[in-house]
Amino acid sequence: MKVGVIADTHLGQASPELEELMAGPFKDVQMVLHTGDITELAVLQAFAGKEIQAVCGNMDSPAVRRQLPTQHILRVGKFKIGLIHGWGGPQGIEERIRQEFEGVDCIVYGHTHVPSQVTRQGVLFFNPGAFGGGFVTGKRSVGVLDLGETMLGEIVYL
Repeated sequence: MKVGVIADTHLGQASPELEELMAGPFKDVQMVLHTGDITELAVLQAFAGKEIQAVCGNMDSPAVRRQLPTQHILRVGKFKIGLIHGWGGPQGIEERIRQEFEGVDCIVYGHTHVPSQVTRQGVLFFNPGAFGGGFVTGKRSVGVLDLGETMLGEIVYL
């Protein structure tokens, strides 16, 4: 199963660039994970037709914060995935978010705007980087997780 991963959209509504993901990197995904800083719920309309799992981030509107949890655990195939935005500075973020989950195979997070994929103590930490908004200083990026017998992550630069 392929899963699209996006973080830090920082948009008030779905943009044409966001909707283009469905014909590009997210074309073959069955599910989309959003790690927060969605900003407004209307952004999620870009992924209509796909299963969407999302959490809120520190820059989300009150409406998003009321609708979405701060963290979530889901099972995708044989894998248990923790979904969270993250907080604080980028230094040490993986150690901080690791303390929020037990028994997971992967933790998908955002917040830092820096793509990252590293395995520590058997847990894959996967950050797709940032999609948009005025806060992105490098290239925009998203991620794709391929979950079969093994778990493979790919960072896609836009």
